[in-house]
Amino acid sequence: MGMFLRTVRAASGMAVAGGLRQSQVATLMMARTFASSSRQYEINKIMGSVEEAIKDVKSGSTILAGGFGLCGTSDTLINAIEADRSIQNLTVVSNNAGIENIALGKLLATGQIKKMISSYVGENKVFEQLYLSGKIELELTPQGTLAERCRAGGAGIPAFYTPTGADTWVEEGKLPVKYNADGTVGLTSSPREAREFNGRKYIMEEAITGDFAFIKAWKADKLGNCQFRYAAANFNGPMARAGKITIVEADEIVEVGEIEPNFVHLPGIYVTRVIKAAQPNGIERLKFAPEEGVESDSSVASTGTVNKRDLIIKRAAKEFKDGMYVNLGIGMPILSPNFVDKSISVQLQTENGILGLGPYPQPGQEDTDLINAGKETVTLNPGACTFTSDESFGMIRSGRIDLTLLGAMQCSQFGDIASWSLPGKIKGMGGAMDLVSNPTNTRVVVTMEHCDKKGNPKILPACAFPLTGKNCVSRIITDLCVFDVDVKEGLTLVELQPGVTVEAVKAATGAPFKVAAEVKQIV
Repeated sequence: MGMFLRTVRAASGMAVAGGLRQSQVATLMMARTFASSSRQYEINKIMGSVEEAIKDVKSGSTILAGGFGLCGTSDTLINAIEADRSIQNLTVVSNNAGIENIALGKLLATGQIKKMISSYVGENKVFEQLYLSGKIELELTPQGTLAERCRAGGAGIPAFYTPTGADTWVEEGKLPVKYNADGTVGLTSSPREAREFNGRKYIMEEAITGDFAFIKAWKADKLGNCQFRYAAANFNGPMARAGKITIVEADEIVEVGEIEPNFVHLPGIYVTRVIKAAQPNGIERLKFAPEEGVESDSSVASTGTVNKRDLIIKRAAKEFKDGMYVNLGIGMPILSPNFVDKSISVQLQTENGILGLGPYPQPGQEDTDLINAGKETVTLNPGACTFTSDESFGMIRSGRIDLTLLGAMQCSQFGDIASWSLPGKIKGMGGAMDLVSNPTNTRVVVTMEHCDKKGNPKILPACAFPLTGKNCVSRIITDLCVFDVDVKEGLTLVELQPGVTVEAVKAATGAPFKVAAEVKQIV
């Protein structure tokens, strides 16, 4: 500042001596000062074609691909890569890989992807088959960790510690990365360094950056400033910042200044190129609100009987207390709000970036940018807000969520949970490891059938399947009963479903348990 003032004074003195008035000097100084600001409008990051935008994507590149399900995916850019079969052996970082022959599913089908770094395989059968047959590598990463690794990469932070994945295969380095053709594991993940902070275990995760980031925005201008829309922000925010070359496809290209400064979600400094999106995103699971008087996904209305799922869901709804912030896992937990008492008000949070989740839409009101964690169409309640995936999981890990309801494949008597992998079948952990990472502040309630399809107990002394979390479950709700869980003392039977006896629960449970002095009947 001192140098600047001395220069100004010197220039002023020379100008006055040369015959210019002080006011003329001030005008010249103002013009010189703001010349760089006026020149910023000469920046134009808009590309003439998608082919020009991806011209330097080469075989072996690492691409960060934003999106969650089909929401917020960069389909125009992906289609351009699919069209250029000379581009091979890609490493793609994305929460999931679309669905068969849609979004990243196209690049799996063409064999252009060598390795995926993802949290969820989901229902993409091609993805699962390629992985289990050893044709691609897969670095499974908890969803919140994946978002934070990208955020850290964009912020210049090489690594960080997280509670997510501690005491699981993530920490132990046992996640299969590549299978052999005979189904045996050929390559596993690297073990994580563990440290203790304030009496809790944390593991170290390294940041992720990419050669390219493929990003979907609602609006973008010539400077590269971008605005996201609703839940389409998801991974697009953190991944855009972590790409060496960030390419944005936007639904709308607008003039500089049309996006209000407060609504610029991605500053142009992170963006290298912009193109116009050639097509809208699809909807993976179109879900509508039931007709008035009909219970959503309930067997009661259609058959007059209550099935196992109904028993579990209706009992789970009683876990909601007024004023709670609640996260719901996919499957049965998503249905539980349908049975919550109308006098109770809760805020539903979904890991893909919504707080204040509303009901399913009416036909014709569905929106490609509004989905829940199960990729179903949803609405927003008044007062709702939307945000990126790294923000969402910051809420979760820090214990801002009061209650999470999760499904499970197995639970142990001391509160371990296994929910993401079966022998010969991989779904991925998604956000579940993050959701159980802070059980001191976030109560973890499991909803599941008491036995598997073969009649085997799912509540055991120790889980046989890979863990989602250790010593984290507070309560288990099944079609037979409710167990409270103490991580040191074990299980206590506290409630029975209608018509179920203690003896029946003992016969169906693989672990020992205590019986409360007063066992309530669920009504």
